[in-house]
Amino acid sequence: MNCIIIDDEGTARAIIAQLCSNFQSLNVVEEFPNAIQAIKYLNQNEIDLIFLDIHMPDFTGFDFIDTLKRAPKIILTTSDPSAAIQAFEYSCIVDYLVKPISLERFKKAIDKAESVISVPEPKETTESVETTSDNHLYVNIDRRLIKIDIPNIYLIEAKGDYINVKTETQNYTVHSTLKKIEDKLPHDLFLKVHRSYIINIRKIIDIEDNSVLIKKDVIPVSRSNRPELMKRLNLL
Repeated sequence: MNCIIIDDEGTARAIIAQLCSNFQSLNVVEEFPNAIQAIKYLNQNEIDLIFLDIHMPDFTGFDFIDTLKRAPKIILTTSDPSAAIQAFEYSCIVDYLVKPISLERFKKAIDKAESVISVPEPKETTESVETTSDNHLYVNIDRRLIKIDIPNIYLIEAKGDYINVKTETQNYTVHSTLKKIEDKLPHDLFLKVHRSYIINIRKIIDIEDNSVLIKKDVIPVSRSNRPELMKRLNLL
């Protein structure tokens, strides 16, 4: 995996590079003292993994992620354990390492990153969500318009440039954005509970802390979206 290191402290970059040297699968191609330089590099180069510090002058790690149209997988490296909840909001973040980082803990993060990056891209490519009627959604799959019964949709998950639409009978991989399909769904039935998930609130089986269970999927609920979810539920 080609990777880069972004940290404003030279010693911290050296430590991460030294940890990476223990793994033949890792190839550190560049190091950057700030996010701005890294953004310029990523505009012209593709990499697999970023080791990213959170607290940097002027431009934080989260600011950096928000600027990326298609973020590579990211392992956060920080001295601050308090940002873990915020990190959970980003689907591109695969692990959260608190400095000082042991080799054993670092290995677990690399194993996790490798398992995610090794997952192949969806074979079933599509172009977009085309149109909707009152109870149906049409998606363009291999130049065919496929009709989906909207009430049968229980979960929509964002995965990079694709969304995975899960129904009672079948799943559909669609080349589209979560925002585009959200605008076409009935708002009384569907709710975006996380930056990567839209759920059918009538399909919820259980709610515990900051997650909901739908079918066999445990879906995270962001802190900002939880009040609206609770408002929508028919509570006794």
